[in-house]
Amino acid sequence: MKDYEHVVIWLDYFNKTLPRAKGRRLEKEKCIFDPSLKELTEAAKEAGFEITETEEKVRYPKRPYVRSGYIVLPKKLPKTNILNKISQKLILKRTKQSK
Repeated sequence: MKDYEHVVIWLDYFNKTLPRAKGRRLEKEKCIFDPSLKELTEAAKEAGFEITETEEKVRYPKRPYVRSGYIVLPKKLPKTNILNKISQKLILKRTKQSK
């Protein structure tokens, strides 16, 4: 049964190497190369979201041959706003790591 109070955020939404047809949801400037589930959970917590569930050994439907992962968040904002906030934190983390 569909859960309307929560939103699922897949790792593939933020993967810069994927085209939009394979699951990327944001512009390439707002994405990073091969995000990990750990990075995604930390970025979501830093953005102020409470994670209710995580799963790492699942496959994104548009790429069934590659293992991916997702987190589940309560739906307080539209999904695009949630993705934009998380992507800002992901990019900040990656720029700090590369320095």
